[in-house]
Amino acid sequence: MAADRDADAAGLTHLDAAGQARMVDVSAKPDSLRVAVARGRILMSAGAAAAIAAGTVVKGDVLAAARIAGIMAAKRTADLIPLCHPVALAGVTIDLDAAPDGVTATATARTTGPTGVEMEALTAVSVALLTIYDMAKALDRGMRIDGIGLVAKSGGRSGDWQA
Repeated sequence: MAADRDADAAGLTHLDAAGQARMVDVSAKPDSLRVAVARGRILMSAGAAAAIAAGTVVKGDVLAAARIAGIMAAKRTADLIPLCHPVALAGVTIDLDAAPDGVTATATARTTGPTGVEMEALTAVSVALLTIYDMAKALDRGMRIDGIGLVAKSGGRSGDWQA
């Protein structure tokens, strides 16, 4: 379609030739294994970090809740991001590494399909970190979520990429 070629040539795949928002048609793209890894961090006081690591936060196991929240969020990404395709996820993992000054979250999303899973990995990290904030805010309201970004992706026409 001419409008698709014009928009794609300009690098604006979510806009048609008239500048209107559209969901990209991926029906002609071949399925391939797609993997995306995103990472982010929540910084906090030593006391809050220690309580999370020890599992003594009054609201419960913060890391377990964050892991589940991140996985659930990845599954709902298309409901949150308006032009994002619903993706049949093959797997999502959330790794949470507690440190004396906070927690680093790393999400890996996988699918076999015509479109990537970068948004699912980024959404998973974001919601996992927000869940940590929610569960530990009574210990430190000054927590700061920082550095959320894509660190790697593989599959698809553009191939592999790493930060």
